[in-house]
Order: sequence, then structure tokens, then C-alpha cells
Amino acid sequence: MKYKKTLYIVQTAVMLALLIAVQFFTRAFSTFVTGSLVNLILLVSVFMIGLGGGLTIAIVSNFCAFLVGIGPAYIQIVPFVAVGNVIFVTIAWIFRKFVISPEKKKKVVAGIGLFIAGAAKMAFLWVGLVVIMLPLIPGLKPAQITMIGTAFSWPQLITATIGSALAMIIIPLIRRAVK
Repeated sequence: MKYKKTLYIVQTAVMLALLIAVQFFTRAFSTFVTGSLVNLILLVSVFMIGLGGGLTIAIVSNFCAFLVGIGPAYIQIVPFVAVGNVIFVTIAWIFRKFVISPEKKKKVVAGIGLFIAGAAKMAFLWVGLVVIMLPLIPGLKPAQITMIGTAFSWPQLITATIGSALAMIIIPLIRRAVK
């Protein structure tokens, strides 16, 4: 029992560190590169560690990224991104058995489920952050609201979809390597 708990903590810490490192080293690239890799790591975490590890990484990574200066510039945005990632990871977890299945029909269901997870994340970020929260942040100019709002709308669905497609390729390979 102690071994399992230690393994869980180590795996969660490693995936959290990997996610922060990826954000740090890809910050000069487009949102599509960084965001896709972040979503990939979130999915690998939830499918390989479990729901608890995935949720921990989905929440903690955003605050860590903010603290080291690679996350959103405004702290008010960070909780929304964390909740968006929680939504993504939770819905993905529901479809976990389809993702790891070798059957083609189940892979289609997995793809649809992961797309739904990405769409739910995007919808939450757009409504919660762009429509409701951004206009309430003091000192934000309309041009800043537009720029931040664009980043937290349709690109979220694109990066979630790319990350999901990569995860559907990588996760079965990781599972085989671990066995």
C-alpha cells in the first residue's frame, strides 16, 4: 500500500514538472504548440496515473505556471483555466476505457468523447472567463480583453483536439511499454 501511494505521488510530481517544463520551453512558440502539449500531458496524466493525479495536475500546474511567470499575466484568469482543465480531465476520464481499447469502434467513441471534453473546456472558458470575468478585471483595456478573449475561445478547442489526437496515439504505446 505504501508503495502505491509513493508511486502515485512521484508520478504526479513528475508529470507536473514535465507540464511546467513544456510550458517554459515552448512559450516562444504559438499557443497551438504549447496548448496542444499541455492538453496531451493532462490526458497522459489522467489515463496513466488516475483521476486524482490528473485533477491535481490540472489545478496545480496553472498556479505554478503563474508563479514562475509563464502562465496568464492576471491571477484572476488562473482559477478559470484550472477549472477548464478540470472539466477537460474529468470528461476525458469518463471515456478512458475507450481510449485504451484496441477496437476501432471504441476508438471512434474515444475521439468523440475527447472532442466533447475539449468543447466543454472551451465553452466554460469562453463563458466564464471571456464573457463574465475579463470585463470585470480592473485596468484591462478593450484591446487586451479582445486579445486575451481570443486566446481563451476557439484556440482552446483546437489545442484540446490536437492534444487528444496525440494522446490516442501515445497512451497505448506508453501502456504497452509499462507492461
